[in-house]
Amino acid sequence: MTLHNGSGGAMVFHTLRVRYSETDQMGVAWHGHHVAWFEAARVEWLRANGHSYSQLEQAGFRMPVLRVSCEYRKAVRFDDELAVGARVAEYNGVRVSFEYEIRAVGRAAVVAVGLTEHVFTDQAMRPVRASRALPEVHALLRQA
Repeated sequence: MTLHNGSGGAMVFHTLRVRYSETDQMGVAWHGHHVAWFEAARVEWLRANGHSYSQLEQAGFRMPVLRVSCEYRKAVRFDDELAVGARVAEYNGVRVSFEYEIRAVGRAAVVAVGLTEHVFTDQAMRPVRASRALPEVHALLRQA
């Protein structure tokens, strides 16, 4: 599912359900799983835009995380259905930031928002310019 809004272009949503193993003793989804859900949405954003993490890695590139943040607004529980959205927030040719929004399906409120910042690297973890190494991905990120 894709939602067009904001200055960061299209937000691509990925749906999932909170699994029992993702909850804590209070029955609430453990906070660390939100970051994994962000990753799932980021992978789906790439896929929805004609690329995949697998292709990037097979071509010898990585996108390690430099920074992650999450603001938790509402609790989610076992079996809640979530829509996790991702879109490009900033891109400078070497670094890219994605912003995220998690919504509980059937509830109006946003339950969490977040941001991750990544750098494009080669296999030796040296930063690379996407415009030279990954021209198609570079063009996609510039227009997002």
